[in-house]
Amino acid sequence: MNQKAGSEQAYRYSTRIGIYRYRLLAFALLLVVLAVVALLAGRYPSAGIANPLHLLEDALFAKVVLNVRLPRILLAITGGASLAAAGFVFQMLFANPLVEPGFLGVSQGAAFGAAAAITLFGFSALAVQVSASLFGLLALATSYWLAKRFRFGGWILRLVLSGIAVGAMFSAGLSIIKLVADPTTSLQDITFWMMGGLWNSTWKTAWSVMPVMWTALTVLFAIRWRINLLSLDERTAHAIGISVSREKSLVLFVATIATTAIISVAGLIGWVGLIIPHLARRLFGADARFALPGSMLLGALFLLACDTVGRTLLSSEIPLGVLTSLIGAVLFIIILTRPQTEAKL
Repeated sequence: MNQKAGSEQAYRYSTRIGIYRYRLLAFALLLVVLAVVALLAGRYPSAGIANPLHLLEDALFAKVVLNVRLPRILLAITGGASLAAAGFVFQMLFANPLVEPGFLGVSQGAAFGAAAAITLFGFSALAVQVSASLFGLLALATSYWLAKRFRFGGWILRLVLSGIAVGAMFSAGLSIIKLVADPTTSLQDITFWMMGGLWNSTWKTAWSVMPVMWTALTVLFAIRWRINLLSLDERTAHAIGISVSREKSLVLFVATIATTAIISVAGLIGWVGLIIPHLARRLFGADARFALPGSMLLGALFLLACDTVGRTLLSSEIPLGVLTSLIGAVLFIIILTRPQTEAKL
């Protein structure tokens, strides 16, 4: 009897694994199709989806596709995968489905750095990118430093509390910068940057951050089975020989690096790291071996779709952060009002 039950359980497990693999393949193919559509969609040579044969006939159209749309699409795919993967990692390690990549004050630090650069140097893409990256990493380092010195609670709780404090300080600093910024120039640029967007994407911009995101995604993908272990109770993890604090800190650092990279060039893009992991767990379960790559694919699809709609729907571009927040909030409501179908955190 026990042998029969064990065989049935093994069969159900192998069937579920097969379904997850087919879903990953289906979403990967869908991403390729969407990327091709995004390459051809735009307002040149006419509004809508262009005929691919125009690439051979129109030299200007070929340049637009290769030098304007292609780096933007690659940034959207890589950035969406990074934000979603980071969100999944944060939610797994903190055992909290409501956290996202900016949980340790990284988003606030990057916003402060970008606002400072805009106020001091004008809207220089390089200055904004470097300053946002540096202050995002500074926020992470400060959160870690404070967590080591707090004397209340366990490591994860101290990290959360330090992140809240650091985020509040950088938010206050951002408010001060907005108060003193020139309302006719700097303040408008700061507000526009904080709405998020990939409108300034070039090959130079893409290559300055994509290798960082690719490296971070590769590391997270390679250790996805380890993330399952790190999500266990600390006593259980210690019992099987895991250095919980050290390994969690390393994984969080990698996830934060990926987040900082995309924020530095695209501004603040909300909800991707919050909503996509929820959707991935619905489709792939809570096992990081499948849910993490599922989050990467879904995040890439989501951000690419939002960016394509934002730049083609109207004659003027809709800020990417506005679309991700609007659509993400709607999806969040739908997901949480439907019955749970997969394992919870």
